[in-house]
Amino acid sequence: MEGDLPEETVLMRADLGAQLNALPLFNGLDPAVLRQIAIAAEWLSLPGGATLFRAGERPDALYVVLSGCLGVFRPDKSVPQLMERVVAGRTVGEMGLISGRPRTAHVVALRDTELARLSRESFDRLFGQHPDALLRIARLTVDRLESTQTRVPAAVQGARTFTLIPQSLEVDVGGFATEFHKALSACGRTELVWSVRAGTHTSHWFHRLEAANDYVVYVADQKAGGWSNLCVRQADALLLLARAEGAVGKWDVLGNQTEARMAPQRAELVLLHDGEISKGAAARWIADHPGIAHHHVTGSPDIQRIARMLTGRGIGLVLSGGGARGFAHIGIVKALREAGIPIDLVGGTSMGGILGAGVAQRWSIQELAERFRAAFVDVNPLRDYTWPFVSLVSGRKVSRMLRSAFGEITIEDLPLEFFCVSSNLTTGHSEVHRRGLVWRWLRASVAIPGVLPPVMHQGDVLVDGGTMNNLPVDAMRELGRGPVIGCDVGADRAFTGRSEEIDVPLPWQLMSWLRSRGNLPNIFQILWRAGMVNSNAMTAAHREKTDLLLQPPLAQIDMLNWKAFELAIDAGYEYAARRLEALPAESPVWRSAGTVLQT
Repeated sequence: MEGDLPEETVLMRADLGAQLNALPLFNGLDPAVLRQIAIAAEWLSLPGGATLFRAGERPDALYVVLSGCLGVFRPDKSVPQLMERVVAGRTVGEMGLISGRPRTAHVVALRDTELARLSRESFDRLFGQHPDALLRIARLTVDRLESTQTRVPAAVQGARTFTLIPQSLEVDVGGFATEFHKALSACGRTELVWSVRAGTHTSHWFHRLEAANDYVVYVADQKAGGWSNLCVRQADALLLLARAEGAVGKWDVLGNQTEARMAPQRAELVLLHDGEISKGAAARWIADHPGIAHHHVTGSPDIQRIARMLTGRGIGLVLSGGGARGFAHIGIVKALREAGIPIDLVGGTSMGGILGAGVAQRWSIQELAERFRAAFVDVNPLRDYTWPFVSLVSGRKVSRMLRSAFGEITIEDLPLEFFCVSSNLTTGHSEVHRRGLVWRWLRASVAIPGVLPPVMHQGDVLVDGGTMNNLPVDAMRELGRGPVIGCDVGADRAFTGRSEEIDVPLPWQLMSWLRSRGNLPNIFQILWRAGMVNSNAMTAAHREKTDLLLQPPLAQIDMLNWKAFELAIDAGYEYAARRLEALPAESPVWRSAGTVLQT
């Protein structure tokens, strides 16, 4: 009975027709039809962590989210993957009613959620009487099916409410909350909420608070309790704050809640350091809390970076392979930094992976240039020739160079999130490396088939990432952090052939023959390019998935001409500076970068 319901709930029910009219599915329908739908709809309150329906169940209703947030999870993995967030004003479940097929995903309340439920019987009766409304829902279904082909994962993108959970009393949660609130305020109107202010309010109060702001930050207590449990249920994303050097422990607030098991992507680990990043700290914490992302914080810029990534404004930089042409990446990074565009995440293949690891280390442009000049120009790493049973060179010089440059640091301990890509010849798939020793996976990423020996790992044979994925934009998009800048230095032709057939003479005639033939491709170039041919189609497709594609003209630079170091850097810088100057202000990259200038 409505008389037994809280006044807030009665008012929300009375306003249901207006809320439905604001939805694309119902907007513009005859007011009488909307009243019929509002009358037929059932009110449903779903606490955070509760399951609305599971994959395989018979579709029995359509649901309209009035407040709160639902998560749509892919069920075909051991840990369900969050595919989409369904926020207030959207519908869920209509595809099953149209197709008549079993549910294809799990849908769980990521937080306390109010729903209007329209049963199958009511749906069939009302929409059967109004074909125009049925046509709308059919179009909506088609749009959703098409969007699933290109949708960015929803694990973190678009988060609006955050809960900060300190792991111990040693964590300065107040200081972090203040800095995080300031960083979010650069992106939109933000409210910071503590227990003393909101501990006794209803879910509708929280809904109104969140509707009036772009972002809301809740600060939970260290121990479990009514307020902390409410904070967890209200949040799109949980930030687990811990002292990096402290003893690894559990977050009591999470307990055994269904949502903590169902949506591990919601929780992100924030490791607070007193100064420089403590070696091995990330590995210790991740081992005890597997499956969640982590961030290192050594100062305010790191908190700003976390805020950008959690709100879908983090800028990811993807660097392609391309041999000596990869030095152009240094010039591109220089142009980005000078323009004030932050680099929040980095990934790459082959030479792009090596340069990217340096960027993830936050090396200055001068340090990048000095280190790579010493490693590739002063000492050519591809000159330790060996008997060509597996490769032309032994690879020892490359391994020593990488180990000298990066030491024993792991990817987990890099200041910026980083990945590199290799090609698995055993499985026929590319491998994305996000954990482990930096130098070891870079060695796999640059193992040009036939030139460098492959890297063996757990029975698999790993070679140069460019063999299968030379511009791994897909691996960056999977993270769902925000716009992606793709830098492709391997697009220009590597070398040209000759019109006549090549007939190689006997060994004692070789030198005079080479002098007479002019500039022919050598075996290194042939093996290198042959290994990359199969990835050309994928690279072309990945270029289309970037928010900003940078392709500096490098046809004049041979892929193995290490002496063209300065030429490649200058070409990358000049090209990128021109492109950034001409980039429209409304581009996703500039919109994300604009938040940096306000903090």
